[in-house]
Amino acid sequence: MEAALFAANEALPLSRLQKLFEEDQAPTRGELEAALADLERAYADRGVRLVATGGGYQFQTDPETNPWIQRLFHGRSPRLSRAVLETLAIIAYRQPATRAEIEDIRGVSLSSGVLKTLTERGWVRVVGRKEVPGRPSLYGTTPAFLSYFGLESLEDLPPLKEIPEGTADEWLERIGQEELPLSDEPGEEEPTEEAEPGDDE
Repeated sequence: MEAALFAANEALPLSRLQKLFEEDQAPTRGELEAALADLERAYADRGVRLVATGGGYQFQTDPETNPWIQRLFHGRSPRLSRAVLETLAIIAYRQPATRAEIEDIRGVSLSSGVLKTLTERGWVRVVGRKEVPGRPSLYGTTPAFLSYFGLESLEDLPPLKEIPEGTADEWLERIGQEELPLSDEPGEEEPTEEAEPGDDE
């Protein structure tokens, strides 16, 4: 099980961990949870740790090692663009949210590339349609979002007293901008552009 968790590039839920074993030898969920707890303790003071997230369990580097890990990616842009971060934060706290609602909070038009970036990374997906004229898409976060940011559920997001109007500065601070990994995305704000034809989000 430890080797599987190490080799996987995503969080593994208990159901997948059980499938590592022959059906007549598969441990119970309680036995798996006990074994995972043992692994968590074994890695508690190491450079990597076992983390329970919304998608299951996975090994992650200890946040205290970030200054050294970032040296592996020298020369790449240190953060996602501000527009991507703001949009992700708004969806995380406000979800489900439409494109228009995101634009209302940010105070600027939303480039189609922003939502594309978030969906391609697997952090955001369409979760339904709002029952208003035009039936715009509703966006929400995914288990991959929880896994990537080390959250077991959305309840683990830092609480906000209220949704700020017209600015996302507090949202960015709360979601932990400084702890985001390196990215190929440009660091500056994307240019404002009109939605593409047929884009009803």
